[in-house]
Amino acid sequence: QTHLAENKDEIRWVHELFPEAEGYLDVYVRHGLVGPRAIFAHCIHLTDAELARMAALGGAAAFCPTSNLFIGSGLFGLARARRAGLRVGLATDVGGGTSYSMLRTMAEGYKVLQLERENLSAWRAFYLATLGGAEALHLDAAIGNFAPGKEADFVVLDLDSTEVLARRARIARTFEEKLFALMTLGDDRAVLATYILGEPAHERTAAARARSNPSPAI
Repeated sequence: QTHLAENKDEIRWVHELFPEAEGYLDVYVRHGLVGPRAIFAHCIHLTDAELARMAALGGAAAFCPTSNLFIGSGLFGLARARRAGLRVGLATDVGGGTSYSMLRTMAEGYKVLQLERENLSAWRAFYLATLGGAEALHLDAAIGNFAPGKEADFVVLDLDSTEVLARRARIARTFEEKLFALMTLGDDRAVLATYILGEPAHERTAAARARSNPSPAI
């Protein structure tokens, strides 16, 4: 896992260091570093040809919206990546990101793609945060969804975790609208319980739930 084409200054610097390379991605290709289970964070300023080349070699992109917005690196184009057949997962970016919450990361991803004139549906957002990430890591045979035989690592999300989320969920007409409310209004307080290999690893106490939503709307 490393960075790729995060910002234009970085791209110019890489070109100065490796003038013989055809581009930023080509530096990694020349050193045999692009292949299955190779994850490249950001990938904002890649050309269509570079995206297709990375996809053909089995590499994957980590979409890091909170970091990209905070640092001002640019806007990731999910539609371009999908057209190229590139595997994409959603990521927080520990160094430049502003939240470890995947729900907050989904919300920021929605905003990034709105600026790219793309719509991130709730279905696609939750896919990127779960099975999409597993596919990017080539671990989708073991994790990423509830298919029989997979490892049961999952979280239980609480639509009543905050007053504003509860109010919005109450008027949701479909399950997708409830998911959209979770991805735009939810945060770490919405994680009610965490399971690892099917066993409970964490559960929010009643007192903690009361502090986060003192006046439940539902």
